[in-house]
Amino acid sequence: MSPDRRSTLRRLAAACAAACATPPRLALLAAPAALPLQAQDLPKTEPQPVMAGPYVPSPETVVSQMLDMAGVGPDDVLIDMGSGDGRIVLTAAKLRGARGLGIEIQEKLVRLSIEAAQREGIADRARFVRQDLFATDVSSATVVTLYLLPDTVNMLRDKLRRELRPGTRVLTHDYPIAGWLPETWKQFDEPEKKGATGQPSAVVYLYRIPAQVGGRWQASVPTAFTRQRVQLDLRQQWQMLDGMASVGGREVPLDDVRLSGDSVAFRLRLDGSRSARFEGRARDGVIEGTATLDGAALPWRAARV
Repeated sequence: MSPDRRSTLRRLAAACAAACATPPRLALLAAPAALPLQAQDLPKTEPQPVMAGPYVPSPETVVSQMLDMAGVGPDDVLIDMGSGDGRIVLTAAKLRGARGLGIEIQEKLVRLSIEAAQREGIADRARFVRQDLFATDVSSATVVTLYLLPDTVNMLRDKLRRELRPGTRVLTHDYPIAGWLPETWKQFDEPEKKGATGQPSAVVYLYRIPAQVGGRWQASVPTAFTRQRVQLDLRQQWQMLDGMASVGGREVPLDDVRLSGDSVAFRLRLDGSRSARFEGRARDGVIEGTATLDGAALPWRAARV
């Protein structure tokens, strides 16, 4: 990390934490009813919030690692669920040019985050709201970050799967998402965490929301490749994909099958020794892309049966 970048990270962290000299608090999640967007006291008639876990800010090295792993840039919309003092959203907006939204329940931290964004001149790209994690629509995100306790992370799992679009990157700090397979993960030394967690290290997991492509597909393959009827049977477990094809009634296994977000790729032996590479994007019950055979690249598509 360059000295200028590290200096900016430290300045952002100091700006949003300056007025937070109190001991770590317990992060709160509102009860099922959504809270107002503005930071204000909970109405007396609302159910009391429930404990979600201790508030421990992510060290600047972890923030940088998360943004690097996700490849955050100007085209991204980052949502930090449990944003604390706002440092992830602030850094993404300031250093990466991204737009961001921080969701936090403690009024003081929301107010401090808003003030930090205003001081840094990035309030148009870095927004913060006091709101219930479970009631907030996150469908606009291209990147979601979480540093919450395992129970809370896994309570959010179905919501994330339901609302996020294929290809959206999800990063968790220290705690994996049960039942999801990370695209990659990194463990590294972080002495700053020893006082808070007892471990002088951190782990960051990167997930990518996959398209739902499991099932049967009728493929339209270029006649220059084959005139036989081609049908695909895909088996999917999260982003792990394999399957078989029926080529003119002949069962053929798919080779080198890959799924990343909405991108699907596989190799299929059409006849004899000729093997074609198929690549495409899955959207709205259709896969469309390019098939390559013997140096020729032609369009192909498949529709869900």
